[in-house]
Amino acid sequence: MSAVLGLLGGVGLFLIWAACWPAPPARQPPHRPDRLTELLLRAGVEKVRGTSLLASCAGLALFAALLVLVLTRSAPIAACFGLFAGYVPIAALRWRARRRSALLRELWPDVVDHLRSAIRAGLSLPEGLIQLGEKGPPELRDVFTDFGADYRASGRFDTALERLKARLADPVADRIVEALRLTRDVGGSDLGRLLGTLADFLREDARTRSELEARQSWTVNAARLAIAAPWIVLMLLATRPEAIGAYNSVAGWIVLGGGLAVSVLCYRVMLRIGALPVEERVLR
Repeated sequence: MSAVLGLLGGVGLFLIWAACWPAPPARQPPHRPDRLTELLLRAGVEKVRGTSLLASCAGLALFAALLVLVLTRSAPIAACFGLFAGYVPIAALRWRARRRSALLRELWPDVVDHLRSAIRAGLSLPEGLIQLGEKGPPELRDVFTDFGADYRASGRFDTALERLKARLADPVADRIVEALRLTRDVGGSDLGRLLGTLADFLREDARTRSELEARQSWTVNAARLAIAAPWIVLMLLATRPEAIGAYNSVAGWIVLGGGLAVSVLCYRVMLRIGALPVEERVLR
């Protein structure tokens, strides 16, 4: 009995001692945004959520369908053009994301050169990144100014880097940020050489990719023209009452539905054939 009482007393004392220390925070897996949020970030639209984007698509699709229905008195034609209009915001975001990615590819070598010069001048990594908010490329000064505000507010370099990486949402930015984080953690004197090699590689990659995109653009334009032409003809036919009567029948629904499915399928196949490989964000 005495042994049991002693054991219980020891366990109680251990529990009292353990309660005096804070529990270690649970390590959570990194949060990865969904596809719509990732698209918004790559397009540089930070203040719009994915649900707001979907609501805009639905509202635009409903408005376009009602407008075409009033003009043509044909429900299947209105439904098709409503679907096209609902896709317009996503298409615009993808176009803006491609433009922004192309612009960043041209700017990153200059950013790396500025950072390399700052480090050679004796500035620390946080100071060099903050200086980019004043002397870096004008298109990226706001992002690095926000980094400086985050770093001054928290004093945590890793947290400010994570927010910078989330704002940029670019695979090249991910590599640069992780290289800076690794250098700060383990130290080393080869950061200047590393940044110089990275700048040369980025310039060569941007030059090669711009040449490939110039040759590939005719395929994309041909695909878009081939998709748009039949629907432009359909809109012209919708001005004739006999065509409206034909498309309002069951056979008209089937023809338009099949044409819509074939158009989307062929457009995706042509884009997949002519698409260049897209660099994914592995280090996010």
